[in-house]
Amino acid sequence: MADSRVRVGFIGAGRISDLHAIEYRRNPRAQLLAVCDLDVQIARRQAARWGVPEDRVFSDYHELLACGDIDLVEILLPHHLHAPVALAAIRAGKHVSVQKPMTLSVRDADEVIDAARAAKLQLHVFENALFYPPVQRAKALIDAGAIGEPLSIRVKCNKGDPSTAWAVPESARAWRQDAVKSGGGPLTFDDGHHKFAIAWHFMGKPEQVHAWIERREIEPGVVLDAPAMISWKFAGGRYGNLEVVYSPKLRVMTEHYAQHDPIEITGSKGVIWITRGHGRLFDQPPVVLYADGEVRGFSDMAGGWESSFIEATRHHIDTLLDGGTPVLTGEQGREILRFCLAAQRSAREGRAVRVEEEQ
Repeated sequence: MADSRVRVGFIGAGRISDLHAIEYRRNPRAQLLAVCDLDVQIARRQAARWGVPEDRVFSDYHELLACGDIDLVEILLPHHLHAPVALAAIRAGKHVSVQKPMTLSVRDADEVIDAARAAKLQLHVFENALFYPPVQRAKALIDAGAIGEPLSIRVKCNKGDPSTAWAVPESARAWRQDAVKSGGGPLTFDDGHHKFAIAWHFMGKPEQVHAWIERREIEPGVVLDAPAMISWKFAGGRYGNLEVVYSPKLRVMTEHYAQHDPIEITGSKGVIWITRGHGRLFDQPPVVLYADGEVRGFSDMAGGWESSFIEATRHHIDTLLDGGTPVLTGEQGREILRFCLAAQRSAREGRAVRVEEEQ
């Protein structure tokens, strides 16, 4: 870095950028220096909120990439744009943080990874779910042996009454309905990346996936990939699953997306639950542990979904300035992408799919 701060430009200033901006704005080791969005009015509005000068607002990302004082770009765009914009940023000499999924194909992921490696630039796949404080606490407890050997994992995505959620622009909903742009369904592929990353985080690399994914129109022009059941097989005869449900009248307590995302991990001597994610159904400790005949609740941590973005961004800033390896690396992001794509293939072909088939 040219100085002691990471100087970042945002390419994409939509709804999710509000969460990405929090830590860059308040961390003394970072500076949010430029904003780009195809809709320049959105870029100007966000720049004004974040204190970005008017002459650093762009509608063409190539103009942002031409700024010589920007070290890092955050790519917050529809999925089909991740690969071409990441490659352009690398050619411009910028470190890259790209929203998940990193690309829509393993081949594109390999191209981005190879380009970053050749340019000696850091490639970071932004997966905030792994930095959600309840997930971090559960991982620390498991690593300390609290439940013995992890044997299975159950993850749920329960989408509820949208009236409790924050407002999402119609344009953001629209591209997620376009398979060419999104690469898969909004729940099993887009949000599903969080769930697959969590399974990988706790259980290691998967071997095989078997998925049933229904697609139902919930309102004119809006199709959800739910209900769905996706089963995972890990090394050593260990298993897991993701259950996706849409409950249109289920009220979820949330400041962001109206989803209830509990996780249960069973070990050889105990069970641990992460009781919330994007939102929650009722008040209980964010982490609950049962072991040795006793139940313990852990509430001494941030439980809002925004905290996962704050922690993930802080981690990335630190790796850029202090050295170290970001989570996720490009290679790790590629493995989780393969995991997600295998589920989509399984549902299409009606068979179990080995993850290694996705090349």
